[in-house]
Amino acid sequence: MHKVLIIGEHDGKSLNPATAKCVTCAKSIPDAEIVIALLGADTAGVASQAAALAHVKSVVRIDRAENAHPLAATFAPQIAALAADYSHLFGPSTSFGKDLMPRVAALLGAPQVSDLMAVEGAYRFRRPIYAGNAIVTVEADPARKLVATVRVASFEAAGTGGGATIESKTLSVTLPAHTRYIGAKSGSTDRPDLQTASKVVSGGRALGSAENFKILFSFADRIGAAVGASRAAVDAGYAPNEMQVGQTGKIIAPEMYIAVGISGAIQHLTGIKDARTIVAINKDGEAPIFEVADVGLVGDLFQIVPELERLAAK
Repeated sequence: MHKVLIIGEHDGKSLNPATAKCVTCAKSIPDAEIVIALLGADTAGVASQAAALAHVKSVVRIDRAENAHPLAATFAPQIAALAADYSHLFGPSTSFGKDLMPRVAALLGAPQVSDLMAVEGAYRFRRPIYAGNAIVTVEADPARKLVATVRVASFEAAGTGGGATIESKTLSVTLPAHTRYIGAKSGSTDRPDLQTASKVVSGGRALGSAENFKILFSFADRIGAAVGASRAAVDAGYAPNEMQVGQTGKIIAPEMYIAVGISGAIQHLTGIKDARTIVAINKDGEAPIFEVADVGLVGDLFQIVPELERLAAK
């Protein structure tokens, strides 16, 4: 039996869908027993959501005041202390997981495999390299614990209907004092999370200004989509960094991706190639984005997007 510990990502109220995708990855490991660990100040509500996921045997709550904010320096020693009974430790390949899991691997002296996109065996996986232009098969040493991050864009979320047990644990771990939480700043929005949204509307440099991005926000709100941006738009100051989609931004896999005024540089396509349906809107009919688009609209985005919004309102 392979015991897999998944480090759940949450905001104290809701379980991030990336955790359910980690469960789907973990259940592909032969004879896997899946446990989700939740660290926080009060994880009771989130634990109930995690326990409802299919294929999960149990949920472990690690509640203490120091865990109120997800600091990797604070979480890592607790996870390392919890890891003794597990053969695999998985975290999502999100900002949370990329920050946390390498620290866990270092504390355990264990190898890490990043961006798992397919499971071929208990210690054999496929992962992307060269910005997703090639896929490599890697094999880890079965005699050692394995720490990994899961490329959430490559997996569907596990379903619900599970009935996992929930238990609380107290770990006797001295936490480091060199890192402390000061604050977090992010744009407040009621739109879906960019990395887990089923629909995403992204804008490129062709929008011309941050002011013009408002037409994307309006359209996205109409269809219930998240809003992203190309690196060119972010570098130009039209959109904040957290909206960037692509090789150096967020890797996403929505059901529908609408690229507005984005030419389709390979770095951007790396971040969206797992999208189910790609819609491209660009006045340049020769733009590379049309080579990967399922639906292409050639024309002025400032006319097409408002018209799509009008039609969506019907």
